[in-house]
Amino acid sequence: MTRRPTPLLDRIRDPADLRQFPESDLQRIADELRWDTIESVAETGGHLGASLGVVELTVALHYVFDTPHDRLIWDVSHQSYPHKILTGRRDRMQTLRQGGGLSGFTKRTESPYDPFGAAHSSTSISAGLGMATAFDLSRSSQRAVAVIGDGAMTAGMAYEAMNNAGVSGLPLVVILNDNEMSIAPPVGALSGYLSRLASSRPYSSLRSIAKDVARLFPKPFEEAARRAEELARGIVGHGELFQALGFYYVGPINGHAMADLVPVLQHLKNQDQGGRPVLLHVLTEKGKGYKPAEASADRYHGVSTFDVATGAQAKAKPAAPSYTSVFADTLITLKERDPRIVSITAAMPGGTGLDKVAKRFPERTFDVGIAEQHGVTFAAGLATEGYKPFVAIYSTFLQRAYDQIVHDVAIQKLPVRFALDRAGYVGADGQTHCGAFDIAYLGCLPDFVLCAPSDESELALMVQTMAEIDDRPSAVRFPRGEGLGVALPAPDATLEIGKGRILREGTAVAILAYGSRVADSMKAADMLAERGLSATVVDARFAKPLDGDLLARLAREHPAVITVEEGSTGGFGALVLHRLASDGLLDRGLVIRTMTMPDAFFDQDKPAEQVRLAGLDAKSIMSAALKAVADSPARAIVRG
Repeated sequence: MTRRPTPLLDRIRDPADLRQFPESDLQRIADELRWDTIESVAETGGHLGASLGVVELTVALHYVFDTPHDRLIWDVSHQSYPHKILTGRRDRMQTLRQGGGLSGFTKRTESPYDPFGAAHSSTSISAGLGMATAFDLSRSSQRAVAVIGDGAMTAGMAYEAMNNAGVSGLPLVVILNDNEMSIAPPVGALSGYLSRLASSRPYSSLRSIAKDVARLFPKPFEEAARRAEELARGIVGHGELFQALGFYYVGPINGHAMADLVPVLQHLKNQDQGGRPVLLHVLTEKGKGYKPAEASADRYHGVSTFDVATGAQAKAKPAAPSYTSVFADTLITLKERDPRIVSITAAMPGGTGLDKVAKRFPERTFDVGIAEQHGVTFAAGLATEGYKPFVAIYSTFLQRAYDQIVHDVAIQKLPVRFALDRAGYVGADGQTHCGAFDIAYLGCLPDFVLCAPSDESELALMVQTMAEIDDRPSAVRFPRGEGLGVALPAPDATLEIGKGRILREGTAVAILAYGSRVADSMKAADMLAERGLSATVVDARFAKPLDGDLLARLAREHPAVITVEEGSTGGFGALVLHRLASDGLLDRGLVIRTMTMPDAFFDQDKPAEQVRLAGLDAKSIMSAALKAVADSPARAIVRG
């Protein structure tokens, strides 16, 4: 691909270089930066739409503020690609979201220009207030600037932080990047003027702002003055909530107009607004400047590699349906039969498959915004009235609602059903999105049913089973990506709760696998057979309740047992060990080994490579089995 020339951007190695340009060059730099972002993401895939929406804002912020001395915090940070290009990482953008390359999010260890790592939403204002407080305690002149999107402002944590910041008396700058509102040209221009006017000096009232605006019009046009006051009231009216929280509100302004952005930011940098934090409301457009992304913001939020000229994304035809789509299809079938089944997501309808469900059952599908805590308790309320809620949230995002799971669901033993997508390693999204801890954080809660499918048929069975559990909470975890291509079960088929299944019989070692590690455990058994050792392979199906009878049989009939899971320590293996110890099955020399994710956070890479590095692939399972057999005091191994 031949890249467009970028003569100005080529002269920028870091923001200090950017600040050497005259303000009149900034729009040209932004134009070059936008196309450099498009061409970079076309080669690697990633979050495109959000990044294109903040190009001008990114240039203006680095031009006005003295980064990295001043701290710039990007909320979620999927919009940080232009920021990365301007801060010394342009020559590494071809490694974005790849093994050994740049993270798709901000990351403290990657650059001094990333003062706070993020990939989950609504953390920026809290972090920025912490930094501003540290600067105040240190008598430092540094400034903290938090950029948060309107979607992230749906989370309660953002308002908790603003409530605290509003009484702090600290000059924190919060920029609300609002990309849900359109910018009509006349209103955009006048609102930009009003914002610059309002930020230039204190005004005692809206009328005083309106009087200055009225001077722009000929005196005979009194109607113009009246309308100017109404417009001023309407614009400033957006900020009533923020002003009630103690913020000095400015905006909204056109986030794609350098003539609006730069002077307002310069004022906010140089003034303390009477000792109050300030919120600048900026209107932007997702996908700005690239027609395919402008036409379909959702499709270009996260993209695979694509052709810049056409926008066509390079997506391989799946060999089997994804786990997410199987979950969605199963839920649709269940809703067709049972009007009490409802579904809930927290601003991820596409990622969880609930967008598909919503098209069929819009009245029973709820998107609560980025508000996982509320979503869980909302589901608990539905459950108290006899409805059957399925809460579809990524494993890593559900961590945000742990107290609600404990206090509102588990203690009351309410039959809320959790569907935990993206369980295990997730590839390019790296450590922040890795579903590592759900087995451990749910497994310790009384009366929870926990299950994990070994293929898409098992997922459908588990979802169908959970729909029938009316006396306690339940959760199913499943991985990102495609299934194995197996046939799906009958729509009325269910599983016996707490019962595993033996897939292969052997005598030398028992491999007890949970969820996504079953397939590699079967491959490991084939490798062991080539070495003359026969292995039993068990699909545990359930981590809670465990199949006590099956565990006792494995312990009696095998000198060694291995548990395998794509989860952290403290999860499935720990539950198995506890049960074996409680039942006295470890008292006679049974060798048992637990295989879990290592005690470390892994960077982005291909999922299969992450599994290999974690020591959870078929070869690693085979090696662990050989060592366990060698360590067993019962060395009379039955071969064949």
